[in-house]
Amino acid sequence: MEENSELGWEDYLPHLSIDCVVFGFHDATLKVLVVKIKDENIWALPGGYVLKTENLSEAANRILRERTGAENIYLHQFCVFSDLNRSEGFFEKYEDAIWNKQRFISIGFYALVDFSRVNLVIDAFSDACEWKSINDLPELIMDHGSIYDGALETLRKQLNHKPIGLNLLPEKFTMPELQKLYEIILGKKLNRGNFYRKMLRYDILVKLDEIRKGGAHKAPDLYQFDVEKYQNALKNGFNEGW
Repeated sequence: MEENSELGWEDYLPHLSIDCVVFGFHDATLKVLVVKIKDENIWALPGGYVLKTENLSEAANRILRERTGAENIYLHQFCVFSDLNRSEGFFEKYEDAIWNKQRFISIGFYALVDFSRVNLVIDAFSDACEWKSINDLPELIMDHGSIYDGALETLRKQLNHKPIGLNLLPEKFTMPELQKLYEIILGKKLNRGNFYRKMLRYDILVKLDEIRKGGAHKAPDLYQFDVEKYQNALKNGFNEGW
């Protein structure tokens, strides 16, 4: 950390950082990407700093690309975290002149990624980079727990007027898989018939002439998103919620 401090002062905007809550969906479970701090038994959200040549969205995309290898990530800026001493205390054992020991205001982003397309990277500052279920998250450093809570709350609220799933599900999926994703994010069960009718009424799904084979019960139909209509719904929103 001391070795990179000088580069920090030269390359990055002072007092500004980015923290990302990266959601993925796998094995019917909503998961969050966390990193284990090198030589410490503590975990953090992936994050970083803003180069003097970048805007915020460029910085967030770069940080996540370096950490996951994923391109075209869905990113949403949701909050600013600015409490006094939110980060400085974590670096109290270091000299005051170190880059990381400044007071940092952090911009929170949440990201939705395709679990199968992520190649996790362990960098010089971490011992591990892992997916953890939202029901089994480790204790997070600094105010990262609050950042995670804010991201999940924002995601839940946005389900009331925007679609979700394009960045979390495989290209082809069943309606029960889509419903399960919504239920996990919302933290509640949804009526099957009402869910199906509402999703079809949104007109963002294409029913394929294929079925999911291999199950013990009747094979469910496969769907995929109409990308153009999905993107339009992201931009303009829906008129009804859950």
